[in-house]
Amino acid sequence: MKTTIYIEGGGNTAHLRSELRKGFQALFKNAGFSGRLPKIVACGSRNEAFEDFKTAFSAKSNDDAILLLVDSEDVVKKSEKWKHVEDRDGWKKHDNMSENNIFLMVVAMESWFLADTDALEKFFGDGFDKKKLPQNQNFEVIDKNTLYDGLKKSTKNSSKGEYCKGEHSFKILSLLDANKVKKHGSYSKEFFEHLNKILKKEKG
Repeated sequence: MKTTIYIEGGGNTAHLRSELRKGFQALFKNAGFSGRLPKIVACGSRNEAFEDFKTAFSAKSNDDAILLLVDSEDVVKKSEKWKHVEDRDGWKKHDNMSENNIFLMVVAMESWFLADTDALEKFFGDGFDKKKLPQNQNFEVIDKNTLYDGLKKSTKNSSKGEYCKGEHSFKILSLLDANKVKKHGSYSKEFFEHLNKILKKEKG
């Protein structure tokens, strides 16, 4: 089985898309997927990610696993992931797409950083103040405004300066402890468990 993940992010520059791929590759290796890594496609905007995913899904063979990984943007209140993106983004899934084809970073990729503040401290160095990060340990109910406000305030006086999405995000991603990210919440746990299941098949 060949696994390809279409991921929201990376903007419109080759450099940032390369940084995204490197960041996720490092995270997946840290998760124990070395030697069976999925192919990572950095797509830019969330709508571009969905369109690229749909195109690939329509053309896939029976031996292909095609996955979509996007920010939820909002706190998820629907039991089905496809229902969340249908209500929020107007995305319609094909009849043969399942919940195992779409995965959410709730509410954004940066929310995963909250699960490993040691990595943030390592990256930002002196002046980083983790007390200014959101303190709610139920990370998946922290909205985007609260998340980004906390990242900016906690890093404002750090050696690398205030958090900047393009400059910092994927470098931090590569430093995260995947075991901590898995415990971020139910959506990250589901994603990594599904990857482990299908990538085992690929290795065998």
